[in-house]
Amino acid sequence: MLKALLEAPRSTKRVISLCYDTVAITLAYYAATCMRLGNFSIPFTERELTALSITIVVSLFIFIRMGMYRAILRYMTLPTLLTIAICVCLSGLVLALAGFFTHSRIPRSVPFIYITTAILLIGAPRLLMRNIILLLNQPGLLGKEMILIYGAGYTGHQLALALPPNQYHIAGFIDDNPALHGTVLANKKVYSPEMVVSLKAQGITKVLLALGDAPKSRRAQVIKRLESLLISVQTVPAIDDLISGKASIDHIRDIEIEDLLGRDPVQPNLDLLHAGITRKVVMVTGAGGSIGSELCRQILQQLPSTLVLFELNEYSLYQIEQELSLEIALHDLPVQLVSLLGSVQKEHRLETIMRTYGVQTIYHAAAYKHVPLVEQNIVEGVRNNVFGTWYCAEAAIRAKVESFVLISTDKAVRSTNVMGASKRMAELVLQGLSQRQNTTRFTMVRFGNVLGSSGSVVPLFRQQIKNGGPVTVTHPEITRYFMTIPEAAELVIQAGSMGQGGDVFVLDMGEPVKIIDLATRMIHLSGLEVRDDANPEGDIEIECTGLRPGEKLYEELLIGDNVTGTDHVRIMRAEEHHLTWPETRQILDELDKACHHWRCDEVKDLLIQAPTEFHSTEPLCDSVWLRKQHAMKKVVSIVQ
Repeated sequence: MLKALLEAPRSTKRVISLCYDTVAITLAYYAATCMRLGNFSIPFTERELTALSITIVVSLFIFIRMGMYRAILRYMTLPTLLTIAICVCLSGLVLALAGFFTHSRIPRSVPFIYITTAILLIGAPRLLMRNIILLLNQPGLLGKEMILIYGAGYTGHQLALALPPNQYHIAGFIDDNPALHGTVLANKKVYSPEMVVSLKAQGITKVLLALGDAPKSRRAQVIKRLESLLISVQTVPAIDDLISGKASIDHIRDIEIEDLLGRDPVQPNLDLLHAGITRKVVMVTGAGGSIGSELCRQILQQLPSTLVLFELNEYSLYQIEQELSLEIALHDLPVQLVSLLGSVQKEHRLETIMRTYGVQTIYHAAAYKHVPLVEQNIVEGVRNNVFGTWYCAEAAIRAKVESFVLISTDKAVRSTNVMGASKRMAELVLQGLSQRQNTTRFTMVRFGNVLGSSGSVVPLFRQQIKNGGPVTVTHPEITRYFMTIPEAAELVIQAGSMGQGGDVFVLDMGEPVKIIDLATRMIHLSGLEVRDDANPEGDIEIECTGLRPGEKLYEELLIGDNVTGTDHVRIMRAEEHHLTWPETRQILDELDKACHHWRCDEVKDLLIQAPTEFHSTEPLCDSVWLRKQHAMKKVVSIVQ
């Protein structure tokens, strides 16, 4: 019968609640009168019964309007109990007024006694039903997932209330604060972090992080502590996002690499953010890429008069245009959005666009960045990264653009691949142009890998772990710098405002991360073990596949040691060797001829001879060039 009642439609449950509350109000009134007069045998006149009837009707109306019957018993919380108390107090007031206007002989103290009695009769059964439902939903009966919540503060408490009880069983809370150990929160005990090991032995399968606004450095410390326990660790959306509806409790996610890095953000310099953007016409090339799109988002926040999105890929342009258009409409931003398709290798189109819209600031993010793909497509990689930058810069000079910011990469430093060498060559082009003219201020910003960009190892590792492995790492010693896309974009904007002309700025990327350590941590935080010679019974194997063509073990951010600080603690200015414009132009002319005739060997030699610090012993693997070489050898052999 109880099961049938619990599974009944909401409308049926509300009718039952209304009937019960009618009886409860009547009993509360009778009990209050008996307690006041000290007698169970009380003759009620027509006036008292009229006052009671009015009280019942008006009280039920108040209960309905206050939402008492919208609350779900199994999720009943303190605010719901407070609502019940307010409703009963209003019911007591109605009883007093009804007694007065009907001229009934209800003692003046009865409404006060009635309020206390009604709270017990109406609130207690609801609490009892809630506990019965929770008892029936214990994990032993329904096989729910046993979890711990790390954080016994406001965020942890709200998370415990928001988690669906038919899916999770909360075994307790974990908190670093010794004063909380042994206390009870939301009917669950609070334990010290040292207790996680013993609790895991009782069937705990997952820890949910509820650390609120704790700094990222503390979050990283907590994750590192849990990592060795081989227990699945996940995090949930911020409580504010849950309350506002931006996220739901279903959006529980795995630990991201930014959680592992523990890098606390630095407050941006607002003057630097506004300087090149606010009330200006700004253009972003490669606007649909991972860096370009984030630049567009942050540029929009600084309220340019016009934001020009320039992108080669139609779908990428469509996506970022839709996102920014919605943002402009939602917040009624005074920004004109212009979406243009095109290639940075079309100099005349670039100049026409810049002149037509009066572009004042350019962020040049358009580039081919995937090392192995550029190695297989050398000519197009050089055309896009070197000549695309050159043509865009020349168009900017003729269109009298004030500021031009190049998004560079740490792979430009002592590169072992064509992609990195092409980006360093692009830097040399802008440094040469800075000497040739003073119309446009050229600035270069160099940084390492950004999390969540196309080709990032993190989603690849996560998918490989989900599939049961192996997790593939190219080399056991390979290391990389990492930074989140929003932080990189924010620093790029600020660095671009500090440039005087020809400056190379380097972003502080923190400590380099060993990729195999990253893979190991991700496996452990999934609650799994690494399978290797020392642990043949482990879950996931890490497989080293060998370095790819042009790949380095270690990335660097500086070519030399001559670096100075700036007004921002995470932005440095690099003083590096560069060429005069005539010297740069000569290299460009020779590169142009080699690319035109598809002589990839000459292209590579020219990049090595230029002061790009490019060194490579890898054989050429450009797909078209190799095919042509093979065809030529066949012709020679036939002739012979």
